[in-house]
Amino acid sequence: MIEQVTAERVKHARGVERLISGQFVTDGAGVRINRVLTHALQRRLDPFLMLDAFGSDKPGDYIAGFPEHPHRGFETISYMLAGSMRHRDSAGNEGLITDGGVQWMTAGRGVAHSEMPEQTDGLMEGFQLWLNLPAKDKMTAPWYRDIPDAEVPRFETSGGATVKVIAGASHGVAGAVQRAHTEPLYLDVHLAANATFEQLLPPGHNAFIYVYRGQVVVDEQNVPQTKMAILKNDPAADGVRIVAAQPSRLILIAGQPLGEPIAQHGPFVMNTQQELIEAVEDFRSGRLTAA
Repeated sequence: MIEQVTAERVKHARGVERLISGQFVTDGAGVRINRVLTHALQRRLDPFLMLDAFGSDKPGDYIAGFPEHPHRGFETISYMLAGSMRHRDSAGNEGLITDGGVQWMTAGRGVAHSEMPEQTDGLMEGFQLWLNLPAKDKMTAPWYRDIPDAEVPRFETSGGATVKVIAGASHGVAGAVQRAHTEPLYLDVHLAANATFEQLLPPGHNAFIYVYRGQVVVDEQNVPQTKMAILKNDPAADGVRIVAAQPSRLILIAGQPLGEPIAQHGPFVMNTQQELIEAVEDFRSGRLTAA
């Protein structure tokens, strides 16, 4: 069911600090992705560590998938726009993410998982976002949830926006997942041509959008398809105003910075180098995924 809501009104909108093109890389067993939020932006976009965008109808770009690999110290949010991917992990969780579905995994103290395509042709498209955990939660027990498309809350505004609320809350609609310390907001926004969408944002939150269809305008700055726009941190601003130059789709992501040290070695994200050394040793000895 899609709720009808009254559009929020932003009094002082954030502008665009800069546009990011991302880097095309291969990951897993050879999956081609656009790494939009890279290591160099982790401090600027704290608490978010990485954003990968993937999309191809060529099986060679995705068929090898992501065989089993470890994680510690953060959360992964996989959002599938199109396609089917099977998740299995060392905590005994298994699920199939399909069109419009979300997979939220807290690695915590350690989990090994695989993400493998369950299709041999057709389009596979979506995103994976890495969300940091506060120091006090980095060694928490692993957690996992599959959220089918039908269970993701959504609403429409009179201004021509249709919005899925994956995390946080928008226009009075609570999202599928809430997190107290990082307060993530994760929206998938579909806009008709010339439609406007306004979203209130706490001044202290870091925020960005990624346009995956069409082109939008944020504070007179054009943001074309496949570009990420980092929004300015303006203490006087109360939100963002997005206008569609044509039928457009984008994700809007914001969160409360943790302000803690970030120490990363591949799939392990901790606060100190010593903690990284311990994570690697635990993985090599088989203790990383021990109950």
